[in-house]
Amino acid sequence: MTSEHRGDYEELVDEISELLGAPATLENRDFELITFGAYDSEGDLDPSALDPVRTRSILTRRSTTAVRAWFEGFGITRATGPVRIPPTPEAGVNRGRICLPVRHRGVVHGYIWLLDDDPGPSERQLSAAMEVTTRIGALLADEAQHGADLSRELRAVLTAERDWQRDMAIAELRTALGSRADGLHTVVCVAPWPTADPDDAPSVRTMPGATALCTLPWGASAQCVALLIRLRSTDVLTPATTAAARLLERAGGGASSAGAGSRQASTSAHGPAGPAAGLATPRSGLAELGTAWWEASAAARAALAEARLGPVAQWAAIGPFRLLTALPPDVARDPVVHALLFPVHRELARTAEIYLDCAGQAARAAAELGIHRQTLYYRLSRIEKLTGLDLDDGEDRLLLHMALKGARLARGDAMGPSR
Repeated sequence: MTSEHRGDYEELVDEISELLGAPATLENRDFELITFGAYDSEGDLDPSALDPVRTRSILTRRSTTAVRAWFEGFGITRATGPVRIPPTPEAGVNRGRICLPVRHRGVVHGYIWLLDDDPGPSERQLSAAMEVTTRIGALLADEAQHGADLSRELRAVLTAERDWQRDMAIAELRTALGSRADGLHTVVCVAPWPTADPDDAPSVRTMPGATALCTLPWGASAQCVALLIRLRSTDVLTPATTAAARLLERAGGGASSAGAGSRQASTSAHGPAGPAAGLATPRSGLAELGTAWWEASAAARAALAEARLGPVAQWAAIGPFRLLTALPPDVARDPVVHALLFPVHRELARTAEIYLDCAGQAARAAAELGIHRQTLYYRLSRIEKLTGLDLDDGEDRLLLHMALKGARLARGDAMGPSR
């Protein structure tokens, strides 16, 4: 959690823990953990206190959709006072809970949670704790407004169509960020986001190192998430890769397999099973934020097209896709590969791409394909006839290789934008 109010939250949650004589946790309204109190009581350190729901919340910093729906079923989103929730072992809740809704001007911004022991806190204690939640609610509301403003300003930078519009948007974002604007940043793109609702985006407070977050159009009907991340070094991208992995996990992209995948898998599939993420080259300041967004979105497009590059791809590591993503779609889809793209010739297209990926080394290509070398030579002769190219000619090889990669990118772009 990267909030500038982190210390304030910790102090206020500790205050509630002391008032109620029990450890407390603070989550935002999306059930993402913000902080937990450091209440010192030997009994509360018993492992039995850590039922599956509580353990997951602390370790992963959020609860599942099912757990969220179950707790909301007790009316916590509408409550203005403490809500007692009974233990339900079949739901993973081995101990009862007390939920203190955190509100500001009638709007719920989060929840304080504590384990409910017998006899539990008195009404007087709970009333005192609710007074503390009003101070927490004011901080959360202030952050929510600040985060919304930064989202609008970041979106304005990344969607500007003219240089002067982008310059004005960057100036406004720089003003909002203050001294943070001059630091080292990178941009992360996660696409496609699983919902087209621009308001259904994660909280920037839950993203490690995040400065601003917004959603943007991705293709004709989808959305993507753009994230501005602070870095300490151009050589350490951990804050960006961690944030990308967390977003992919939430989007269902399975980021745990980042960087994995055999050549056979990458060339027989159009891309990863779910969303992918792209990271831009780190830069100091905001002047090149537009270029950074182009790099991040291009890297995401490449990861969607080529599974071995993702699900988290860095701009510096996407090879020929650095050129292909910069081309207009009609140029990237060269007619030389038209005949190879028919379903009946799918295996020939795969053979050609693997052969060229292997730098024309027949033994390597045959091993990758799992076929005899003579079978490879037969397929290559058919490829030459279909394309009219000479695979002994370096320029013909280059054309076919780039055209095949361009076709792969075009398939990936069926779910995303082109430049």
